[in-house]
Amino acid sequence: MISQEVSIADIIHKQRAFFKTGKTKDINFRLEQLKTLKQAVTEHKEAIISALKADLNKPEFESYATEIGAIQEINYAIKHIKTWTKPQKTPVSLQFFPASASIYPEPLGVVLIIGPWNYPFNLIISPLIGAIAAGNCAILKPSELAPNTSRLLSEIIEQSFEPAYITVIEGGVQTSQQLLAEKFDHIFFTGGTAVGKIVMEAAAKNLTPVTLELGGKSPCIVDSDINIKHTARRITWGKFLNAGQTCIAPDYLLVDTKIKENLLNEIQKCLQEFYGENPESSSDYARIINQKHFDRLTHFLKEGKVRIGGETNSSELYIAPTVLEDVSLTDLVMQEEIFGPILPVIEYTNISEAIDLVNSKSKPLALYFFSNNKNLQQQVLQETSSGGVCINDTVIQVAVSSLPFGGVGDSGIGKYHGKSSFDTFSHYKSVLHNSFWLDLKLRYAPYKDKLSTLKRFIG
Repeated sequence: MISQEVSIADIIHKQRAFFKTGKTKDINFRLEQLKTLKQAVTEHKEAIISALKADLNKPEFESYATEIGAIQEINYAIKHIKTWTKPQKTPVSLQFFPASASIYPEPLGVVLIIGPWNYPFNLIISPLIGAIAAGNCAILKPSELAPNTSRLLSEIIEQSFEPAYITVIEGGVQTSQQLLAEKFDHIFFTGGTAVGKIVMEAAAKNLTPVTLELGGKSPCIVDSDINIKHTARRITWGKFLNAGQTCIAPDYLLVDTKIKENLLNEIQKCLQEFYGENPESSSDYARIINQKHFDRLTHFLKEGKVRIGGETNSSELYIAPTVLEDVSLTDLVMQEEIFGPILPVIEYTNISEAIDLVNSKSKPLALYFFSNNKNLQQQVLQETSSGGVCINDTVIQVAVSSLPFGGVGDSGIGKYHGKSSFDTFSHYKSVLHNSFWLDLKLRYAPYKDKLSTLKRFIG
Protein backbone atom coordinates (compact mmCIF):
# COMPACT_ATOMS: atom_id res chain seq x y z
CA MET A 1 0.00 0.00 0.00
CA ILE A 2 1.13 3.54 -0.67
CA SER A 3 2.38 5.22 2.51
CA GLN A 4 0.87 8.41 3.88
CA GLU A 5 4.16 10.27 3.22
CA VAL A 6 4.06 9.56 -0.49
CA SER A 7 1.54 11.57 -2.49
CA ILE A 8 -0.61 10.12 -5.22
CA ALA A 9 1.14 12.37 -7.73
CA ASP A 10 4.51 10.97 -6.60
CA ILE A 11 3.51 7.35 -7.11
CA ILE A 12 2.08 8.14 -10.55
CA HIS A 13 5.34 9.90 -11.41
CA LYS A 14 7.33 6.84 -10.33
CA GLN A 15 5.10 4.54 -12.33
CA ARG A 16 5.49 6.70 -15.43
CA ALA A 17 9.26 6.60 -14.97
CA PHE A 18 9.16 2.80 -14.66
CA PHE A 19 6.94 2.49 -17.72
CA LYS A 20 9.36 4.62 -19.76
CA THR A 21 12.13 2.10 -19.12
CA GLY A 22 10.27 -0.21 -21.51
CA LYS A 23 10.48 -3.14 -19.10
CA THR A 24 6.73 -3.77 -19.09
CA LYS A 25 6.74 -4.13 -22.88
CA ASP A 26 8.85 -7.28 -22.64
CA ILE A 27 6.58 -10.31 -23.11
CA ASN A 28 8.65 -12.49 -20.80
CA PHE A 29 8.37 -9.82 -18.09
CA ARG A 30 4.59 -9.79 -18.46
CA LEU A 31 4.46 -13.58 -18.26
CA GLU A 32 6.52 -13.58 -15.09
CA GLN A 33 4.25 -10.97 -13.51
CA LEU A 34 1.15 -13.00 -14.36
CA LYS A 35 2.75 -16.06 -12.79
CA THR A 36 3.66 -13.98 -9.73
CA LEU A 37 0.04 -12.85 -9.43
CA LYS A 38 -1.20 -16.42 -9.73
CA GLN A 39 1.22 -17.57 -7.04
CA ALA A 40 0.17 -14.72 -4.76
CA VAL A 41 -3.53 -15.60 -5.08
CA THR A 42 -2.79 -19.31 -4.58
CA GLU A 43 -0.69 -18.72 -1.46
CA HIS A 44 -3.27 -16.43 0.13
CA LYS A 45 -6.41 -18.49 -0.50
CA GLU A 46 -7.23 -18.97 3.17
CA ALA A 47 -6.65 -15.30 3.97
CA ILE A 48 -8.86 -14.29 1.04
CA ILE A 49 -11.65 -16.56 2.27
CA SER A 50 -11.35 -15.12 5.79
CA ALA A 51 -11.44 -11.52 4.55
CA LEU A 52 -14.53 -12.17 2.42
CA LYS A 53 -16.19 -13.91 5.36
CA ALA A 54 -15.51 -10.87 7.54
CA ASP A 55 -16.78 -8.37 4.95
CA LEU A 56 -19.79 -10.20 3.48
CA ASN A 57 -20.14 -13.47 5.42
CA LYS A 58 -19.37 -15.01 2.04
CA PRO A 59 -19.48 -18.83 2.09
CA GLU A 60 -16.19 -20.56 1.35
CA PHE A 61 -17.62 -22.24 -1.76
CA GLU A 62 -18.77 -18.90 -3.19
CA SER A 63 -15.37 -17.34 -2.38
CA TYR A 64 -13.64 -20.06 -4.36
CA ALA A 65 -16.11 -20.01 -7.25
CA THR A 66 -16.52 -16.25 -7.68
CA GLU A 67 -13.37 -14.66 -6.23
CA ILE A 68 -10.43 -17.07 -6.16
CA GLY A 69 -11.71 -18.32 -9.50
CA ALA A 70 -9.80 -15.37 -10.98
CA ILE A 71 -6.92 -17.85 -11.22
CA GLN A 72 -8.64 -19.28 -14.30
CA GLU A 73 -8.46 -15.85 -15.96
CA ILE A 74 -4.74 -15.68 -15.15
CA ASN A 75 -4.21 -19.13 -16.68
CA TYR A 76 -6.10 -18.02 -19.80
CA ALA A 77 -3.91 -14.93 -20.18
CA ILE A 78 -0.70 -16.91 -19.65
CA LYS A 79 -1.78 -19.40 -22.32
CA HIS A 80 -2.68 -16.79 -24.94
CA ILE A 81 -0.45 -13.76 -24.29
CA LYS A 82 2.13 -14.61 -26.96
CA THR A 83 -0.60 -14.77 -29.58
CA TRP A 84 -2.28 -11.58 -28.35
CA THR A 85 0.93 -9.56 -28.48
CA LYS A 86 1.93 -10.51 -32.03
CA PRO A 87 1.52 -7.83 -34.71
CA GLN A 88 -1.45 -8.62 -36.95
CA LYS A 89 -0.93 -8.37 -40.70
CA THR A 90 -3.77 -6.76 -42.61
CA PRO A 91 -4.46 -6.71 -46.38
CA VAL A 92 -3.49 -3.71 -48.50
CA SER A 93 -5.31 -2.92 -51.74
CA LEU A 94 -3.45 -3.09 -55.06
CA GLN A 95 -3.11 0.67 -55.55
CA PHE A 96 -0.74 0.81 -52.57
CA PHE A 97 1.52 -1.98 -53.86
CA PRO A 98 4.19 -2.85 -52.68
CA ALA A 99 3.26 -1.53 -49.19
CA SER A 100 2.36 -3.87 -46.33
CA ALA A 101 0.27 -3.13 -43.26
CA SER A 102 0.23 -4.39 -39.68
CA ILE A 103 -1.47 -3.59 -36.38
CA TYR A 104 0.75 -3.53 -33.30
CA PRO A 105 -0.77 -3.82 -29.82
CA GLU A 106 1.05 -1.59 -27.37
CA PRO A 107 0.43 -0.78 -23.68
CA LEU A 108 -1.33 2.43 -22.70
CA GLY A 109 0.91 3.38 -19.77
CA VAL A 110 -0.30 3.97 -16.21
CA VAL A 111 -3.86 2.81 -15.53
CA LEU A 112 -6.23 3.18 -12.60
CA ILE A 113 -8.49 0.29 -11.53
CA ILE A 114 -11.31 1.11 -9.07
CA GLY A 115 -13.03 -1.93 -7.59
CA PRO A 116 -16.45 -2.48 -5.97
CA TRP A 117 -17.42 -4.06 -2.65
CA ASN A 118 -19.63 -6.95 -3.76
CA TYR A 119 -16.85 -9.08 -5.25
CA PRO A 120 -14.04 -7.04 -3.74
CA PHE A 121 -11.17 -9.39 -4.57
CA ASN A 122 -12.07 -10.72 -8.01
CA LEU A 123 -13.19 -7.40 -9.46
CA ILE A 124 -9.80 -5.85 -8.72
CA ILE A 125 -7.72 -8.86 -9.79
CA SER A 126 -9.64 -9.61 -12.99
CA PRO A 127 -9.01 -6.25 -14.71
CA LEU A 128 -5.47 -6.24 -13.31
CA ILE A 129 -4.78 -9.40 -15.31
CA GLY A 130 -5.57 -7.52 -18.51
CA ALA A 131 -3.49 -4.53 -17.46
CA ILE A 132 -0.46 -6.75 -16.77
CA ALA A 133 -0.90 -8.81 -19.94
CA ALA A 134 -1.08 -5.64 -22.03
CA GLY A 135 2.11 -4.26 -20.44
CA ASN A 136 0.87 -1.44 -18.22
CA CYS A 137 1.66 -0.12 -14.77
CA ALA A 138 -1.36 -0.02 -12.47
CA ILE A 139 -2.75 1.71 -9.41
CA LEU A 140 -5.49 -0.24 -7.64
CA LYS A 141 -8.21 1.35 -5.50
CA PRO A 142 -10.23 -1.33 -3.64
CA SER A 143 -13.57 -0.51 -2.07
CA GLU A 144 -13.40 0.87 1.45
CA LEU A 145 -16.78 -0.79 2.13
CA ALA A 146 -15.01 -4.17 2.19
CA PRO A 147 -12.15 -3.12 4.49
CA ASN A 148 -10.78 -6.57 5.29
CA THR A 149 -10.43 -7.49 1.64
CA SER A 150 -9.03 -4.05 0.82
CA ARG A 151 -6.34 -4.44 3.48
CA LEU A 152 -5.48 -7.94 2.30
CA LEU A 153 -5.22 -6.82 -1.33
CA SER A 154 -2.84 -4.10 -0.25
CA GLU A 155 -0.65 -6.61 1.59
CA ILE A 156 -0.63 -9.12 -1.27
CA ILE A 157 0.25 -6.54 -3.93
CA GLU A 158 2.92 -4.93 -1.74
CA GLN A 159 4.57 -8.32 -1.15
CA SER A 160 4.40 -9.32 -4.82
CA PHE A 161 5.20 -6.21 -6.89
CA GLU A 162 7.29 -3.07 -6.83
CA PRO A 163 5.09 -0.01 -6.13
CA ALA A 164 6.56 1.69 -9.19
CA TYR A 165 4.90 -1.11 -11.19
CA ILE A 166 1.70 -2.02 -9.32
CA THR A 167 0.45 -0.53 -6.08
CA VAL A 168 -2.70 -0.30 -3.97
CA ILE A 169 -4.06 2.97 -2.62
CA GLU A 170 -6.65 2.44 0.10
CA GLY A 171 -9.14 5.03 1.25
CA GLY A 172 -12.64 6.39 0.93
CA VAL A 173 -14.42 8.91 -1.26
CA GLN A 174 -11.78 11.60 -0.75
CA THR A 175 -9.02 9.25 -1.93
CA SER A 176 -11.06 8.36 -5.01
CA GLN A 177 -11.55 12.05 -5.75
CA GLN A 178 -7.81 12.69 -5.44
CA LEU A 179 -7.07 9.80 -7.80
CA LEU A 180 -9.65 10.95 -10.35
CA ALA A 181 -8.11 14.43 -10.38
CA GLU A 182 -4.89 12.93 -11.78
CA LYS A 183 -4.06 12.13 -15.38
CA PHE A 184 -4.12 8.41 -16.20
CA ASP A 185 -3.88 6.58 -19.51
CA HIS A 186 -7.02 4.58 -18.74
CA ILE A 187 -9.51 4.32 -15.89
CA PHE A 188 -11.32 1.05 -15.25
CA PHE A 189 -14.27 1.39 -12.87
CA THR A 190 -16.70 -1.21 -11.56
CA GLY A 191 -19.67 0.04 -9.56
CA GLY A 192 -23.00 1.82 -9.80
CA THR A 193 -24.25 4.03 -12.62
CA ALA A 194 -24.39 7.19 -10.48
CA VAL A 195 -20.71 6.95 -9.49
CA GLY A 196 -19.85 5.85 -13.02
CA LYS A 197 -21.08 9.23 -14.26
CA ILE A 198 -18.80 10.97 -11.75
CA VAL A 199 -15.83 8.89 -12.91
CA MET A 200 -16.54 9.66 -16.55
CA GLU A 201 -16.93 13.37 -15.85
CA ALA A 202 -13.61 13.50 -14.00
CA ALA A 203 -11.88 11.47 -16.72
CA ALA A 204 -13.17 13.80 -19.42
CA LYS A 205 -11.22 16.72 -17.92
CA ASN A 206 -8.00 14.88 -18.79
CA LEU A 207 -9.35 13.18 -21.93
CA THR A 208 -8.75 9.87 -20.18
CA PRO A 209 -10.50 6.87 -21.76
CA VAL A 210 -12.70 4.83 -19.42
CA THR A 211 -14.14 1.38 -19.03
CA LEU A 212 -17.28 1.50 -16.90
CA GLU A 213 -18.66 -1.80 -15.64
CA LEU A 214 -22.00 -0.77 -14.16
CA GLY A 215 -25.25 -2.65 -13.66
CA GLY A 216 -28.95 -2.01 -13.98
CA LYS A 217 -32.11 -4.05 -13.74
CA SER A 218 -31.27 -7.35 -15.45
CA PRO A 219 -34.55 -9.02 -16.43
CA CYS A 220 -35.23 -12.74 -16.35
CA ILE A 221 -37.96 -13.79 -18.77
CA VAL A 222 -39.47 -17.24 -18.24
CA ASP A 223 -41.52 -18.86 -21.01
CA SER A 224 -43.92 -21.75 -20.39
CA ASP A 225 -41.88 -24.19 -22.50
CA ILE A 226 -39.18 -25.03 -19.92
CA ASN A 227 -37.82 -27.66 -17.58
CA ILE A 228 -39.38 -26.09 -14.52
CA LYS A 229 -37.16 -27.75 -11.90
CA HIS A 230 -33.92 -26.77 -13.68
CA THR A 231 -35.24 -23.28 -14.32
CA ALA A 232 -36.19 -22.71 -10.68
CA ARG A 233 -32.85 -24.05 -9.44
CA ARG A 234 -30.81 -21.87 -11.80
CA ILE A 235 -32.82 -18.72 -11.06
CA THR A 236 -32.63 -19.30 -7.31
CA TRP A 237 -28.87 -19.83 -7.43
CA GLY A 238 -28.17 -16.81 -9.66
CA LYS A 239 -30.43 -14.46 -7.72
CA PHE A 240 -29.41 -15.34 -4.16
CA LEU A 241 -25.70 -15.95 -4.75
CA ASN A 242 -23.83 -13.48 -2.50
CA ALA A 243 -27.24 -12.51 -1.03
CA GLY A 244 -28.23 -11.00 -4.38
CA GLN A 245 -25.34 -8.53 -4.38
CA THR A 246 -24.26 -9.35 -7.94
CA CYS A 247 -24.35 -6.86 -10.79
CA ILE A 248 -25.68 -9.51 -13.19
CA ALA A 249 -28.13 -11.17 -10.78
CA PRO A 250 -31.66 -11.54 -12.16
CA ASP A 251 -33.22 -8.31 -10.90
CA TYR A 252 -36.85 -9.19 -11.62
CA LEU A 253 -38.82 -12.07 -13.12
CA LEU A 254 -41.16 -11.78 -16.08
CA VAL A 255 -43.08 -15.07 -16.00
CA ASP A 256 -45.63 -16.54 -18.36
CA THR A 257 -48.93 -16.62 -16.46
CA LYS A 258 -49.43 -20.30 -17.28
CA ILE A 259 -46.44 -21.46 -15.22
CA LYS A 260 -46.09 -18.73 -12.61
CA GLU A 261 -47.53 -20.68 -9.67
CA ASN A 262 -45.57 -23.82 -10.46
CA LEU A 263 -42.35 -21.85 -10.88
CA LEU A 264 -42.72 -19.97 -7.59
CA ASN A 265 -43.52 -23.20 -5.77
CA GLU A 266 -40.35 -24.73 -7.20
CA ILE A 267 -38.30 -21.66 -6.23
CA GLN A 268 -39.59 -22.04 -2.67
CA LYS A 269 -38.50 -25.69 -2.67
CA CYS A 270 -35.08 -24.71 -4.01
CA LEU A 271 -34.61 -22.10 -1.29
CA GLN A 272 -35.39 -24.69 1.37
CA GLU A 273 -33.01 -27.16 -0.32
CA PHE A 274 -30.22 -24.57 -0.60
CA TYR A 275 -30.49 -22.81 2.76
CA GLY A 276 -32.78 -24.91 4.97
CA GLU A 277 -35.86 -23.85 6.92
CA ASN A 278 -34.04 -20.82 8.34
CA PRO A 279 -31.52 -19.27 5.89
CA GLU A 280 -30.26 -16.99 8.69
CA SER A 281 -28.58 -20.01 10.30
CA SER A 282 -27.21 -21.34 7.01
CA SER A 283 -23.44 -21.21 6.54
CA ASP A 284 -24.09 -20.93 2.80
CA TYR A 285 -25.91 -17.60 2.80
CA ALA A 286 -24.12 -14.23 2.76
CA ARG A 287 -25.02 -10.93 4.45
CA ILE A 288 -25.71 -7.38 3.29
CA ILE A 289 -22.55 -5.28 3.12
CA ASN A 290 -23.57 -2.53 5.58
CA GLN A 291 -26.42 -0.82 7.40
CA LYS A 292 -27.01 1.75 4.67
CA HIS A 293 -27.66 -0.91 2.05
CA PHE A 294 -29.67 -2.98 4.54
CA ASP A 295 -31.99 -0.02 5.18
CA ARG A 296 -32.36 0.66 1.46
CA LEU A 297 -33.32 -2.97 0.80
CA THR A 298 -35.77 -3.33 3.68
CA HIS A 299 -37.70 -0.37 2.26
CA PHE A 300 -38.41 -2.50 -0.84
CA LEU A 301 -40.11 -5.12 1.34
CA LYS A 302 -42.95 -2.69 1.95
CA GLU A 303 -43.92 -2.85 -1.73
CA GLY A 304 -46.07 -5.53 -3.33
CA LYS A 305 -46.83 -8.70 -1.36
CA VAL A 306 -44.25 -11.03 0.15
CA ARG A 307 -44.73 -14.50 -1.33
CA ILE A 308 -41.55 -16.09 0.08
CA GLY A 309 -39.21 -14.86 2.83
CA GLY A 310 -39.31 -11.27 4.00
CA GLU A 311 -37.62 -11.82 7.38
CA THR A 312 -34.87 -9.43 8.43
CA ASN A 313 -32.36 -9.00 11.26
CA SER A 314 -30.72 -5.59 11.39
CA SER A 315 -28.05 -6.58 13.90
CA GLU A 316 -26.87 -9.37 11.59
CA LEU A 317 -27.46 -7.41 8.36
CA TYR A 318 -29.61 -10.37 7.32
CA ILE A 319 -32.41 -10.27 4.77
CA ALA A 320 -34.03 -13.58 3.92
CA PRO A 321 -34.25 -14.70 0.29
CA THR A 322 -37.47 -12.97 -0.68
CA VAL A 323 -39.93 -13.18 -3.56
CA LEU A 324 -42.43 -10.35 -4.08
CA GLU A 325 -45.73 -10.56 -5.96
CA ASP A 326 -48.22 -7.90 -7.01
CA VAL A 327 -45.59 -5.23 -7.53
CA SER A 328 -46.36 -2.19 -9.64
CA LEU A 329 -44.06 -0.94 -12.36
CA THR A 330 -44.08 2.40 -10.54
CA ASP A 331 -42.89 0.87 -7.26
CA LEU A 332 -39.35 1.79 -6.24
CA VAL A 333 -38.36 -1.88 -6.36
CA MET A 334 -39.06 -1.79 -10.11
CA GLN A 335 -37.33 1.56 -10.65
CA GLU A 336 -33.93 0.97 -9.00
CA GLU A 337 -31.41 -1.83 -9.32
CA ILE A 338 -32.18 -4.00 -6.27
CA PHE A 339 -28.71 -5.42 -5.58
CA GLY A 340 -29.99 -7.64 -2.80
CA PRO A 341 -31.96 -10.85 -2.09
CA ILE A 342 -35.35 -9.54 -3.21
CA LEU A 343 -36.99 -10.85 -6.39
CA PRO A 344 -40.10 -9.12 -7.77
CA VAL A 345 -42.33 -11.22 -10.05
CA ILE A 346 -44.46 -9.86 -12.88
CA GLU A 347 -46.75 -11.98 -15.05
CA TYR A 348 -47.18 -11.75 -18.80
CA THR A 349 -49.45 -13.53 -21.27
CA ASN A 350 -47.55 -12.82 -24.49
CA ILE A 351 -43.80 -12.62 -25.07
CA SER A 352 -44.23 -9.23 -26.75
CA GLU A 353 -45.51 -7.81 -23.44
CA ALA A 354 -42.34 -8.97 -21.70
CA ILE A 355 -40.11 -7.58 -24.45
CA ASP A 356 -41.92 -4.23 -24.39
CA LEU A 357 -41.46 -3.98 -20.62
CA VAL A 358 -37.73 -4.74 -20.90
CA ASN A 359 -37.35 -2.17 -23.67
CA SER A 360 -39.16 0.49 -21.63
CA LYS A 361 -36.23 0.50 -19.20
CA SER A 362 -32.55 1.34 -19.57
CA LYS A 363 -30.45 -1.29 -21.30
CA PRO A 364 -29.40 -3.89 -18.70
CA LEU A 365 -26.03 -5.52 -18.12
CA ALA A 366 -27.53 -8.98 -18.55
CA LEU A 367 -30.74 -10.48 -19.88
CA TYR A 368 -31.91 -14.01 -19.06
CA PHE A 369 -34.43 -16.01 -21.06
CA PHE A 370 -35.68 -19.48 -20.24
CA SER A 371 -37.37 -21.35 -23.08
CA ASN A 372 -36.96 -24.40 -25.28
CA ASN A 373 -38.60 -22.50 -28.14
CA LYS A 374 -35.80 -21.50 -30.53
CA ASN A 375 -38.03 -19.05 -32.40
CA LEU A 376 -38.78 -17.22 -29.16
CA GLN A 377 -35.08 -17.29 -28.27
CA GLN A 378 -34.29 -15.54 -31.55
CA GLN A 379 -37.12 -13.05 -31.06
CA VAL A 380 -35.81 -12.04 -27.64
CA LEU A 381 -32.24 -11.79 -28.95
CA GLN A 382 -33.29 -9.63 -31.91
CA GLU A 383 -35.80 -7.38 -30.17
CA THR A 384 -33.88 -6.50 -26.99
CA SER A 385 -30.53 -4.89 -26.23
CA SER A 386 -28.32 -5.75 -23.26
CA GLY A 387 -24.69 -6.13 -22.33
CA GLY A 388 -25.00 -9.89 -22.62
CA VAL A 389 -27.60 -12.65 -22.81
CA CYS A 390 -27.75 -16.03 -21.12
CA ILE A 391 -30.37 -18.51 -22.33
CA ASN A 392 -31.67 -21.17 -19.95
CA ASP A 393 -29.27 -20.27 -17.15
CA THR A 394 -28.12 -17.32 -15.03
CA VAL A 395 -24.81 -15.64 -14.15
CA ILE A 396 -22.49 -18.35 -15.55
CA GLN A 397 -21.83 -16.37 -18.74
CA VAL A 398 -19.44 -14.19 -16.73
CA ALA A 399 -17.10 -17.16 -16.20
CA VAL A 400 -16.52 -17.86 -19.91
CA SER A 401 -13.18 -16.22 -20.77
CA SER A 402 -13.86 -16.23 -24.50
CA LEU A 403 -16.99 -14.08 -24.04
CA PRO A 404 -16.43 -10.31 -23.68
CA PHE A 405 -18.16 -8.97 -20.57
CA GLY A 406 -19.54 -5.46 -20.35
CA GLY A 407 -22.59 -3.28 -20.58
CA VAL A 408 -24.34 -1.04 -23.08
CA GLY A 409 -25.95 2.33 -22.49
CA ASP A 410 -26.54 2.93 -18.78
CA SER A 411 -25.12 -0.49 -17.89
CA GLY A 412 -21.59 0.36 -18.97
CA ILE A 413 -18.95 1.22 -21.52
CA GLY A 414 -16.30 -1.22 -22.73
CA LYS A 415 -15.61 -4.92 -22.30
CA TYR A 416 -13.17 -7.19 -20.53
CA HIS A 417 -12.37 -10.84 -19.70
CA GLY A 418 -9.95 -12.95 -21.72
CA LYS A 419 -8.73 -11.28 -24.89
CA SER A 420 -11.10 -8.37 -24.27
CA SER A 421 -9.18 -7.48 -21.10
CA PHE A 422 -5.96 -7.33 -23.12
CA ASP A 423 -7.71 -5.20 -25.76
CA THR A 424 -9.11 -2.80 -23.15
CA PHE A 425 -5.66 -1.98 -21.81
CA SER A 426 -3.95 -1.86 -25.22
CA HIS A 427 -3.66 0.66 -28.02
CA TYR A 428 -3.71 -0.93 -31.46
CA LYS A 429 -1.16 1.02 -33.49
CA SER A 430 -1.59 0.98 -37.26
CA VAL A 431 1.66 0.66 -39.18
CA LEU A 432 2.11 0.97 -42.96
CA HIS A 433 5.46 -0.14 -44.35
CA ASN A 434 6.43 0.85 -47.90
CA SER A 435 9.41 -0.18 -50.01
CA PHE A 436 11.89 1.89 -51.99
CA TRP A 437 12.01 -0.44 -54.98
CA LEU A 438 8.94 1.03 -56.70
CA ASP A 439 7.80 4.67 -56.76
CA LEU A 440 4.96 5.37 -59.18
CA LYS A 441 4.62 9.04 -60.08
CA LEU A 442 0.84 9.00 -60.40
CA ARG A 443 0.22 10.70 -57.03
CA TYR A 444 2.77 13.47 -57.51
CA ALA A 445 2.21 16.86 -59.12
CA PRO A 446 1.94 17.98 -61.81
CA TYR A 447 -1.44 16.25 -62.19
CA LYS A 448 -1.95 16.93 -65.89
CA ASP A 449 -3.27 13.87 -67.75
CA LYS A 450 -3.36 11.81 -64.51
CA LEU A 451 -6.99 12.35 -63.41
CA SER A 452 -8.47 9.74 -65.75
CA THR A 453 -6.06 7.13 -64.45
CA LEU A 454 -6.93 8.03 -60.84
CA LYS A 455 -10.64 7.71 -61.63
CA ARG A 456 -10.09 4.21 -62.99
CA PHE A 457 -8.38 3.26 -59.71
CA ILE A 458 -11.13 4.70 -57.55
CA GLY A 459 -14.01 3.47 -59.67
